[in-house]
Amino acid sequence: MNYPQIQFSERKSEIDLEQLQQLFNICAFWARERSIEDLSIAISNSEPVISVCDGNRLIGFARATSDGIYRATIWDVVIHPDYRGTGLGSKLVETVLSHPRMQVERVYLMTTHQQGFYEKIGFQRNTTTTMVLYNQANLEPLPAEEIQLQELRGG
Repeated sequence: MNYPQIQFSERKSEIDLEQLQQLFNICAFWARERSIEDLSIAISNSEPVISVCDGNRLIGFARATSDGIYRATIWDVVIHPDYRGTGLGSKLVETVLSHPRMQVERVYLMTTHQQGFYEKIGFQRNTTTTMVLYNQANLEPLPAEEIQLQELRGG
């Protein structure tokens, strides 16, 4: 890997959201058509957030969420196709994993087609624990008084 202009950054404020949106549209079938507003919210609620730039061009991105002690999840790992096979993807994931918020018992990630890539970094396949709840917006929220009653009962 010999790219003298490549820089890794964890400064969320420096991420060009339009470039990130374009990167997702090019690289990630699962993240196409995400809105700038939604990307901004996801970034602000994630730590660490790592971007990779070649000069002013955003070429890589990953983010994670963590409780700081037990569990963390890595999300949205992408490297522009022009830079794949150079070691940047591995370095990106390793940079995320080395962040203090990621020093937890278990780190999870979801991938559809890249299991082999992540296994090289040390991840293991785990087919027994993944569950998904879709359309959470369609769930009926508990009434405020019921939430307060559960909190009083210690539940």
